[in-house]
Amino acid sequence: MRAGKMDRSITIQHYTTVIDDYGVPTETWADVATVRAQMIESTVEEYQRAYGEGGNTAVIFRIRHRDDIAIDQRVLYEGKALNIRDIKELGRRKGHELRCEEVRS
Repeated sequence: MRAGKMDRSITIQHYTTVIDDYGVPTETWADVATVRAQMIESTVEEYQRAYGEGGNTAVIFRIRHRDDIAIDQRVLYEGKALNIRDIKELGRRKGHELRCEEVRS
């Protein structure tokens, strides 16, 4: 993994519950880390659904190895939230390939 190819910056987040000053619990996304990444592939698929046309954006990022990456987290990239669908380990603790899908709301 070459540092020069890691030309993107992504933020990894996890879902958490925060208690505010009044003791009210609020569920929100909290930042785990902001890391440098290499974008391997970005694809957009369009297809027909029962309620009309749909689209799906899939992105694959390559990052250096981290112990705190999990499938229930998400990635923020260029203002878009991407769910992590698959994590593939590269080598022996050299890096990870994160296969992500755009969150549709």
